[in-house]
Amino acid sequence: MTRRIGNRFGKLRRENRAGLVTYTVAGDPDPATSRKILGGLPEAGADFIELGMPFSDPMADGPAIQLASLRALHNGGGMINTLNMVRNFRTRDMDTPIILMGYYNPIHCYGSQRFLDEALDAGVDGLIIVDLPPEEDDELCHPCLTSGLNWIRLTTPTSDDRRLEKVLKHSSGFVYHVSIAGITGTRSAELEDIESAVQRIRRQTDLPVAVGFGIRTAEQVRAISEIADAAVVGSALVNVIREGIDSGRSGDDIAAALHALVRELASGTV
Repeated sequence: MTRRIGNRFGKLRRENRAGLVTYTVAGDPDPATSRKILGGLPEAGADFIELGMPFSDPMADGPAIQLASLRALHNGGGMINTLNMVRNFRTRDMDTPIILMGYYNPIHCYGSQRFLDEALDAGVDGLIIVDLPPEEDDELCHPCLTSGLNWIRLTTPTSDDRRLEKVLKHSSGFVYHVSIAGITGTRSAELEDIESAVQRIRRQTDLPVAVGFGIRTAEQVRAISEIADAAVVGSALVNVIREGIDSGRSGDDIAAALHALVRELASGTV
């Protein structure tokens, strides 16, 4: 099993702080800008990187990430380019964990075992596959764990104790708690509901818990840091890209603006 995720959570514990997980879509808004964004995330304050695999029908995602996937696909984004981005990143950074997040269809089309082998070789540390529930573990979860990649599960506000037991059975790396019942980028959950959910998860697993969906500001990151082991920010970052495109900014300016927001968000983890 790759060790970067465990090593990073160990470092965070020694520093007595929570982590910041950033999400962007590979290839958005274009390959060159996306590489600049990815390359600058650790220095800006990202402790973990979730890299979205572009897909035409991201059912769990709101308009911001849907449009990001379409922009990436329109500009030639796809599985080969996504894996090459990770491979290029690893020539400069061997420590920051990278988790690929997305849907099973592109992996199935690429070839599941081919994907797992190439992802591991490129330097990927784990997968979050939104549309593969525990009932489908034979499809990709078990091959993923056998290959040495972490299989990171999603939990939701509707996951009761019986469901949590099943969801967490083959989880590794960390648990990603989706704080709202809905799509990305739409609203935020009440802190007391998040705290209750995280406590229930921790009663069933020793894995770190990251919380996402609806986190946009350093203040929200700070509040989540009091409850969970990491805060995940996605739509707010993707919106910086859209706003940059709408304003006619260059790729360098878009990357700089996104990194500035990451630095602001990271201030909430201390």
